[in-house]
Amino acid sequence: LIATLPATLADRVEWLDAPPAQPWQGMIVANEVLDALPVECFAWRREQTGAGSDHIVARGVGLDDAGELCWRDAPPSAALADEVVRIRASLPLPWPDDYESELCLRAAPWVATLTQTMQRGVALFIDYGLPRREYYHPSRIAGTLRCHHRHRAHDDPFAHPGLEDITAWVDFTRVAEAGDAADLDVLGYTTQAALLLSLGLDAAVADSPDESTRVRRANQARQLVMPTQMGETFKAMALGRGVEGPLRGFALQNSLGRL
Repeated sequence: LIATLPATLADRVEWLDAPPAQPWQGMIVANEVLDALPVECFAWRREQTGAGSDHIVARGVGLDDAGELCWRDAPPSAALADEVVRIRASLPLPWPDDYESELCLRAAPWVATLTQTMQRGVALFIDYGLPRREYYHPSRIAGTLRCHHRHRAHDDPFAHPGLEDITAWVDFTRVAEAGDAADLDVLGYTTQAALLLSLGLDAAVADSPDESTRVRRANQARQLVMPTQMGETFKAMALGRGVEGPLRGFALQNSLGRL
């Protein structure tokens, strides 16, 4: 698609394998990137699994008696155990026994590397996720790990090994913590619906050049902003450096207090 643009535009695009080494100013837009980072699956079990385990087990992959892939409990790494303990201590409600979830230990170093040379600018992250208190709510006993195969969602990561997309929702409190650790300002957190409406999505639909375009845009906009579609499930967070707010995209709603 980029190659089909006029040369004056296409020639301005440069593919990067890593963030620029030299200081730069500008903007990063990461749409459904955070959910692609690997996660560690864990469980809070009733039985102790060893001294100092504090009921925490890592959920790994093993083989059952038939030689098929299956979940296998294992002792957690020190980093995983420490982080689970920290998360659990920060929550207002305790977890039930056999509570299962996941966390992304790579979020903080990834955000730091991505923005290390950003001298002045904003990193905007859009993804499906929740603030920590909702992500790790006691009622969410099976976590958020989801699989997608041929446009169908399911919960079994061993159903189609190597042929399906496996992702987890984003703990946006962790992203905010990662930004703070990287000396970034957390400028905004809101739903995708509020972000797009703040940026004038309704005006873009109303300003359609003809009726057929207006109907098409209205249908597309509905999927992006309806609560039952992507509007509430997807969230947006802006991390900045050297930028003074407020940002227009968070004018209708800025839910930093929920983090």
